[in-house]
Amino acid sequence: MEESGYESVLCVKPDVHVYRIPPRATNRGYRAAEWQLDQPSWSGRLRITAKGQMAYIKLEDRTSGELFAQAPVDQFPGTAVESVTDSSRYFVIRIEDGNGRRAFIGIGFGDRGDAFDFNVALQDHFKWVKQQCEFAKQAQNPDQGPKLDLGFKEGQTIKLNIANMKKKEGAAGNPRARPASTGGLSLLPPPPGGKTSTLIPPPGEQLAVGGSLAQPAVAPSSDQLPARPSRAQAGSSSDLSTIFPHVTSGKELPCLGQRKEDEALLSWPVFGA
Repeated sequence: MEESGYESVLCVKPDVHVYRIPPRATNRGYRAAEWQLDQPSWSGRLRITAKGQMAYIKLEDRTSGELFAQAPVDQFPGTAVESVTDSSRYFVIRIEDGNGRRAFIGIGFGDRGDAFDFNVALQDHFKWVKQQCEFAKQAQNPDQGPKLDLGFKEGQTIKLNIANMKKKEGAAGNPRARPASTGGLSLLPPPPGGKTSTLIPPPGEQLAVGGSLAQPAVAPSSDQLPARPSRAQAGSSSDLSTIFPHVTSGKELPCLGQRKEDEALLSWPVFGA
């Protein structure tokens, strides 16, 4: 896998302490209780960066950012970074200078959350490195990857329930039939409580009523006006009441408007007057 040309920052912690550690006498691991925890040799900022497959633990000054020490990490967990056996907040890292000299120092965090983030940042980076290596191998040798075998094993059988399949096909093949309409056009019934509209034929056309054609109403002409009553008929109050039903003999009209209308009708000229 080719090493990328840019450097990415994985984790930054503003408070870290550096301790001198005694040489390890046995292989049982390091113990933070053997360090002088109340007298750290240096305090500053920790930054984890990554460039390609390599990760770098950098100890820098909080204010100026000047590099105090650097620990290259090629794998985790490994000899470059080790956890102590008696605490989760302290680690032993292997620092290097540009001349190839190496030394082991102890680092510690005041907060357990900072120590957890330090540990997870290294784990995630090398997990990504492992995946990239696997992808590169698969790209170079695609035939060597695991193949999916879809064949039946020896003695393996399957069971098909054909009865249920026929029922489903029958239900899908026989949809519910709709009742056929008797006429050419099927009209929807009127809404409940609604009034049916009456069709008014245009002028000059006939409307079919009960199977027969009804003649349109003809307005009377001027030659067919009703005949005027004779003088003898106009002289009697009983005859006037028949011609003008609202005129009664010997009685006053119920309202003034009705009386004026009757007087206007009586003022018409009578035949033979």
